[in-house]
Amino acid sequence: MSDKTITPPRALPPVAVEDKPKWTPLKVVIWAVVALVGGVAWTMLAIVRGETVNAIWFVFAAVATYLIFYRFYSKYIERLIVRPDDRRATPAEYKADGKDYVATDRRVLFGHHFAAIAGAGPLTGPVLAAQMGYLPGTIWIIVGVVLAGAVQDYLVMFFSMRRGGRSLGQMAKDELGRFGGAAAILATLLIMIIITAILALVVVNALGESPWGVFSVGLTIPIAIFMGAYLRWIRPGRITEVSLIGFVLLMGAIVAGQYVAATEWGQALFTLDRTTLAWYIIIYGFIAAVLPVWILLAPRDYLSTFMKIGVILLLAVAIVFVQPVVSTPAFSSFASGETGPVWAGSLFPFLFVTIACGALSGFHALISSGTTPKMIEKEKQTRFIGYGGMLMESFVAIMALVAAVSIDQGIYYAMNSSPAATGGTVEGAVAFINNLGLTGVNVTAEQLTGAAADVGEESIISRTGGAPTLAFGLAHILQQWLGGMSWMGFWYHFAIMFEALFILTAVDAGTRVARFMLQDTLGNVIPRFKDTSWRLGAWICTAIMVAGWGAVLIMGVTDPLGGINTLFPLFGISNQLLAAIALAIVMTIIARRRTFRGLWVVALPLTFVTIVTFTGSVLKIFSPTPAVGYWANHVKFRDGIADGTYVDFAPGVDDAAKLAAAEATVRNTAIQGTLSIIFLVLAAIVIAAAVIQVVKAFRATEVVDNEDEAVPSQRFAPAGLFATAEERALEKEWAALPEDQQPSRGH
Repeated sequence: MSDKTITPPRALPPVAVEDKPKWTPLKVVIWAVVALVGGVAWTMLAIVRGETVNAIWFVFAAVATYLIFYRFYSKYIERLIVRPDDRRATPAEYKADGKDYVATDRRVLFGHHFAAIAGAGPLTGPVLAAQMGYLPGTIWIIVGVVLAGAVQDYLVMFFSMRRGGRSLGQMAKDELGRFGGAAAILATLLIMIIITAILALVVVNALGESPWGVFSVGLTIPIAIFMGAYLRWIRPGRITEVSLIGFVLLMGAIVAGQYVAATEWGQALFTLDRTTLAWYIIIYGFIAAVLPVWILLAPRDYLSTFMKIGVILLLAVAIVFVQPVVSTPAFSSFASGETGPVWAGSLFPFLFVTIACGALSGFHALISSGTTPKMIEKEKQTRFIGYGGMLMESFVAIMALVAAVSIDQGIYYAMNSSPAATGGTVEGAVAFINNLGLTGVNVTAEQLTGAAADVGEESIISRTGGAPTLAFGLAHILQQWLGGMSWMGFWYHFAIMFEALFILTAVDAGTRVARFMLQDTLGNVIPRFKDTSWRLGAWICTAIMVAGWGAVLIMGVTDPLGGINTLFPLFGISNQLLAAIALAIVMTIIARRRTFRGLWVVALPLTFVTIVTFTGSVLKIFSPTPAVGYWANHVKFRDGIADGTYVDFAPGVDDAAKLAAAEATVRNTAIQGTLSIIFLVLAAIVIAAAVIQVVKAFRATEVVDNEDEAVPSQRFAPAGLFATAEERALEKEWAALPEDQQPSRGH
């Protein structure tokens, strides 16, 4: 770490402003009110809870907590650990290549980063976790993000940026040594393949046989390319202008999709089966990862952020006005067991891996050490983009949870119980749910068929995975505010399309990050691969990683049981193991910089997530309960095939399909069990190596820092979403410079 003063080499206005916050009586009153509102909201949710609770308290508790921790805790981390210096050039400036290293306006980059990290997790995880009641998920999403998830994203992003945008695996090699680094690199590459494949599968399932969704989501690609060209050549720097144009075009694509889907030619052209759609996504993932970031990836993610944040804020405002009543209990009867109808496992540790994105997600560490640090314009922007971006994703998760717990519990369990439990029929669902013994739940066939008709679907039975339930809950709330019951179907299908767009952005960004990771890894053997501007190397590494997750994706869409649908539990545990690896690497960096007073900031979430994931992994590997343990389930179906008892599996399905499904279960559980053992061992090696390095740092006296050499910056940009008075004054000085002295931006 270098604290020396850096001076720009030529006569320019200042490149940084001093951060001198001034406390006024008005500010004190404002923050006191925010704290009071948050305290009242938490009291209503956690203490003064009756048979029902007003959904408005979820919004107030979340927003108040986010504001307080962003203003005070993230600032504390900035001063104690990060110590950004805007006089230093970021990699986007001193490594600028117009392809991957591109200085990007902070608002566009916030959109790109948020779109990249916010995939399926914050939408589906909270919906599934609602099985345990509303309170466990609410506490984990809000408290987990401010103390763990946002901390991880912020620190990984900053340290990667200071190291030239190095990947998480490469940082592990630099900090943990050859053995620990090799374990981290292997773990991150394998986990990245699984995560990207599952994200892609969710997109396929959402868009399969949906011409409206395929048309509208497909149009976002040429719209994004137009936006990239507009900012690059037509009207450089006109962020507000292109934002309005992009928003209008996006809304046009959504509205047009409804009409196109109703035509014969639209049905014929855009109704794609899941296998065909999977191949299109694989091809798209390759192209998006090799094109210069400003052409497609950044503007498309920025464009989709309009949709993501806009819909979530719309839902939040609707909750404030409608004030729906939540009848779901704070703790359900399944919170004390391990065989719930939606997913199997006890509240601890499985709630904390069911809800990953939105609270703490290892996938974010890959994005924060992948595309984003190569595009940051100024060092102080990492707090807004890293910590702030994760808070926004957490708010998405809270809104998803509210949508799930605000609908009738009978409908919730009908949609989320497996076909094996309900038989896929209304009658089977009624019998199954009414036998669960849930207080106040007595679902009827008329209720379920009426709910399906309300959203324009033939059936809502066993629409598992979380996305359909979220769409139903979102439609249920929005129609009370906008349009009434006649709009229920529109809002439902709008939400389905919104979810597909939401998740696809994580697939393209994930593919690009996977390419960077592999390039860094191969670069240790063949140095040329470290040069990300080497197009042949970029194409080779992209093709390898796309082939990896693409093969798993194709297996998933062609498998009788949905393939990696049954691997979804592995997504949660491997994702959190990756978070533990990321936090261990960050802890090592802090210790070797000898910033020991800030070590607890990372050690606290690292300890918690390590206990959670190791406990969860051990249970999934060794539990004798087939619904919980991979190998117990494997043995059950293996023996069932041998003695013919597999015929009891999936009622209402012919014997040949039952046998194929049972064989798929045997194969998938073997994959799950094997990968769980591999991931657990690799994570244990990385964490042990990190602890050894921390102990060595305490015993040593010298500072060890693998940052790139400091380069003087020759550009200026504000740090947060809104420029301060001092920043606005400095922006005017820079705007007055001749054209040839203006800093270029690639957004």
